Amino acid sequence: MDLYEHQARQLFAEHGIVVPRAEVTDSPKRAREIARRLGGRVVVKAQVKTGGRGKAGGVKLAADPAAAELTARQILGMDIKGHTVGTVMLAQPVDVAEEFYVSYVLDRAAGRFLAIASAQGGTEIEEVAATRPEAVARVPVDPAEGVTSATAARIAEAAGLPPQTVDVLVRLWEVLTREDALLVEVNPLVRTGDGRIMALDGKVTLDDNARFRHALWGGEDSADADPLEAAAATKGLHYVKLDGEVGVIGNGAGLVMSTLDAVAGCGARPANFLDIGGGASAQVMADGLSVVLSDPAVRSVLVNVFGGITACDAVADGIVRALDAVRPTKPLVVRLDGNNAARGRAVLEARAHPLVEQATTMDGAAGRAARLATTT
Repeated sequence: MDLYEHQARQLFAEHGIVVPRAEVTDSPKRAREIARRLGGRVVVKAQVKTGGRGKAGGVKLAADPAAAELTARQILGMDIKGHTVGTVMLAQPVDVAEEFYVSYVLDRAAGRFLAIASAQGGTEIEEVAATRPEAVARVPVDPAEGVTSATAARIAEAAGLPPQTVDVLVRLWEVLTREDALLVEVNPLVRTGDGRIMALDGKVTLDDNARFRHALWGGEDSADADPLEAAAATKGLHYVKLDGEVGVIGNGAGLVMSTLDAVAGCGARPANFLDIGGGASAQVMADGLSVVLSDPAVRSVLVNVFGGITACDAVADGIVRALDAVRPTKPLVVRLDGNNAARGRAVLEARAHPLVEQATTMDGAAGRAARLATTT
């Protein structure tokens, strides 16, 4: 889960990283009051979970409280890369002498974290890496060792950062580990005219699996979530919206991932990831089909189930009941394998629903669902 900038800054402050004074509001009138409290001249920043806010006009300097109200009115309601601005953060401006970039990110392939740092902060790190790769330091971090002062000093030296940043690098690692984050990023981390090191912006991605441990996560704006993902969450389903036309339902994350690859390999795009888990009951199947078929982009649905503890005939019975409850209008391709697969297929054959057809292999099912999605 991504945090808003003001939430990331809150975590930074709690771990001793200096950030400028700031407040958040959804009201232009309150923006005027906040600017007055902060000294009059403020930076008004759109709070959306995407980059490129400055280029889109979502970050502006206001000279006084009246200008802050006008600027907030202009930014609130803006569309930035598909995200509607619902709140703005007003922050005290800072006298910037130098800008740096620092981050820690999970390197899944290597099974460790990676520190990425550069003395060329203030712009997107991808641009710096593309034009001046030698200006971006990438330092592996052993999770068992973590970032000590000595490790932070090596990162700072590799990136050409001043020694004053070492303490921030250590504290940023504490944010990552203590808050169960997958990514922490400060861009820019700045040295002010009077020599202080401050975080002017922040990006934090938290591990959803640790949600139960953190009260702050309750501050997530539900309006920012995809409505289908929100609907699935209320039903206890593991659903992720994707940009495709083949709805995918399976039992087990590994099987669903393989199914997504199979669909893509057949020339179509998966519309979602939906894992119904090991107990594919009639209600779970009905809920899953309801969510998947609610996506107007879906043109066919692939149900790929491997019977293990839950037998395929029980799964098929759940599908039949779900068909009566959901009343689909788009074709379904069902592939059953494993425990009692033959009985399960017989249950579906007996139901003989006109929009349901079966396949015996995953590749065959993916190919048929892809053809239905691209030709109907």
